[in-house]
Amino acid sequence: MGVLSLGNTAFEGNNSTYLLGLEPNATTTLIDTGISIPETRQELRDGLGRYDLSFSDIERILLTHHHADHAGLTGEIQAESGCQVFAHEADAPLIAHDPDAVAAESDRMQRVIDEWGMPDGKQAELLAFLDSTSDVRGAAPDVTTFSDGRTFDLGSVELEAVHMPGHAAGLAGFAFEGRDGEEVFSGDALLPYYTPNVGGADTRVEMALEAYLETLVRIIDRGYTRAWPGHRGPIIDPAGRAADIVVHHRERTERVLSVLDAGSATPWEVSAELFGSLSSIHILHGPGEAFAHLEHLAAADVVSKTGRAFERVDPNPDLDSLFPDVSDALGPAGR
Repeated sequence: MGVLSLGNTAFEGNNSTYLLGLEPNATTTLIDTGISIPETRQELRDGLGRYDLSFSDIERILLTHHHADHAGLTGEIQAESGCQVFAHEADAPLIAHDPDAVAAESDRMQRVIDEWGMPDGKQAELLAFLDSTSDVRGAAPDVTTFSDGRTFDLGSVELEAVHMPGHAAGLAGFAFEGRDGEEVFSGDALLPYYTPNVGGADTRVEMALEAYLETLVRIIDRGYTRAWPGHRGPIIDPAGRAADIVVHHRERTERVLSVLDAGSATPWEVSAELFGSLSSIHILHGPGEAFAHLEHLAAADVVSKTGRAFERVDPNPDLDSLFPDVSDALGPAGR
């Protein structure tokens, strides 16, 4: 397996792309492709060149989700190689730049940022940023869809698609049997040093925090021995890392409620207390995550919503009941 670290100047953090099928008679496969900007394109070409490969040698691309920093170069690679491209059925229309899917996503985002109470000036700033980075999605590929449980035989290894929604509606990992047990390419479902955004990264996800908590429990239950994330290096204790993220969201929920102790607030106002001043993509991610927590609390009747604002209605909620018990899986950072 080749691990290719690709720069990502449009957003933050390097991406990790994985090259599989390097053995004789195996299917040369990329998991994710990086963002469509000149620097990253050259980095990917150089990385493949270290294995005496070029874009034209890629036979299959498996995408973890639709975000441009994971799928942006896919269409260009497919144009050079004629390779098959696979993505989960929930994200495939966006990856393929389907006009109806793109329009629906844009309309939904506009509606929710207004519902979150985002000021007009910040809405304009966000939309200008998104417009300025629209080219990073790259050329549209032809995409073949898959669903949870689909397997891909690369000749050298078999991968199982594992649906991991939360950060994105169609986020999928790819599990395989490693030397010491089952491992997984986790995309942005599990990251080593920071928590994936939930609520703003994909506004299509209904009950985003609940969906993501279910994904984290699934990661714990699978007992992976190693995870290969979409950013940075491998995670040697995936269950422990997943449990740490559950604890993080439990603590963030307490912070959200502490904001409401001062009175009702919109998701935008809550995000300002949690994250301070926001710019670029964080204008979307901050209130989106605040809303995901408020939505989770509202479903449990801990808070209620009037208009755009939420208020606390249960003075002494059992917050532990809103989160899975992950005490047995907690890693060193959470113990």
